[in-house]
Amino acid sequence: MGRMVLLSLLVWLCALPELEAQVRRAVRTDPKAELEARVEALRPELVRLSDELWRYAETALREERSAALLAQVLEQAGFQVQRGVADMPTAFVASYGSGRPIIGILAEFDALPGVGNEPRPEKAPRTDGVESGHGCGHNLFGAACVVAALALKEYMQAHNLPGTIRLYGCPAEETVVGKVYMAKEGLFDDLDAALEWHPGTETEVRNQPGRALNNFVIEFFGQAAHASADPWNGRSALDAVELMNYAVNLMREHVRPSARIHYVIADGGGAPNVVPEYAKVWYYVRDTSRTAVEALYERVLRCAEGAAIATGTRYKVTLITGVHEYLLNRPLQEALYANLQRVGPPRFTEQEQAFARELQRFLGVEEKGLSTAIKPLAPRPEPATGGSTDVAEVSWIVPTAGFSVATAAQGIPWHSWASTACHGTSIGHAGALVAAKVLALTAYDLLSQPRLLQAAREEFLRKTGGKPYRSPIPRDQKPPVGN
Repeated sequence: MGRMVLLSLLVWLCALPELEAQVRRAVRTDPKAELEARVEALRPELVRLSDELWRYAETALREERSAALLAQVLEQAGFQVQRGVADMPTAFVASYGSGRPIIGILAEFDALPGVGNEPRPEKAPRTDGVESGHGCGHNLFGAACVVAALALKEYMQAHNLPGTIRLYGCPAEETVVGKVYMAKEGLFDDLDAALEWHPGTETEVRNQPGRALNNFVIEFFGQAAHASADPWNGRSALDAVELMNYAVNLMREHVRPSARIHYVIADGGGAPNVVPEYAKVWYYVRDTSRTAVEALYERVLRCAEGAAIATGTRYKVTLITGVHEYLLNRPLQEALYANLQRVGPPRFTEQEQAFARELQRFLGVEEKGLSTAIKPLAPRPEPATGGSTDVAEVSWIVPTAGFSVATAAQGIPWHSWASTACHGTSIGHAGALVAAKVLALTAYDLLSQPRLLQAAREEFLRKTGGKPYRSPIPRDQKPPVGN
């Protein structure tokens, strides 16, 4: 028996050179195998970029170091980079290649305020004092998109593959701003298709449209007075805010279940003994279609008008940003799904699973660890869930599709210190590597398969009716940089 095992081992060792030669031949004859290998070779760069972005943890429209890091890497690799596009210092566009098709990859890199944490499975503020954090995993998002673009550039150069890869450095997704203003400036107009991904707790192709949104501020202006000595001389801006909010809350009974309305009083006055002459309320209004949001928005504005009349105050409305619902594109979804199945879900180590279970134990949620499955792509779109995204604006300009990859423990709160902790570990790296491969493979499909592009375009035209994109924000409005 021992001799047989030894003989088998010798045969296997002798065959190793031939096996390696077969692998090399497969890579040469299978473009996707070569692309996967190129992404794999860039793994150290992916880890470096994602960890640097995680450490920076710069919030919306303040991502100076983050944007500079990614733009510099792309420029050094031979991409032509335009910085400060659409009047946003941290927005950039990096292009490689020439001619059509032009395939866009949407990268993000902004963090969230107040969710910073050490990369540990417990609540532990960062020792360097940074309070913001990548609770949505945009450090992985930006790094994986850049690595996918680098791998594609290498392949296109090596094989003289025509077409253009364009990576968009998109700031301020968390405030639903960046792509809205980039879209308004026409930066996506000449694309043939656009791809994106997002970190998550599951691995799946996006198949629900999210919600359209208006994000706006209403300011009320009254008259200050002594709240006790002569209140009759005052006109309270805070009264107007409260009256408006009361009217909106009564209105909730008479809106569709798909609607979402939320607000905070951003400024309610300075002292109780002064009638507030200024107050500000900040609203988000959402629904499952742009048309529904616009109708709901008008109703909320009438509540503001009524409150101003009733309190003898003046008011001003500032629409900060607005987005559509995400326009799904089935041919692109299916292409992403096929490549996601080819690459497979992230392969987590037992140590990474143990980290996830310990984190879940700390939070008191079911200790299921990390997801290692791919959710099937349903035959039809699923009901809207979650919030809103500025990627939706791109989807109404050009065929667009996206997917998510597991980068954090199942069941944990998103946009929290817990997801920040996961995204600063090798758990996030494993998910980002899968994402980079899927992006590269699907972009290759779009560069090399005219029929796929045609099918995506036909689906896009069918859904839009050929109508041109209309930005939800005024043409002359500038992005809220410095606010």
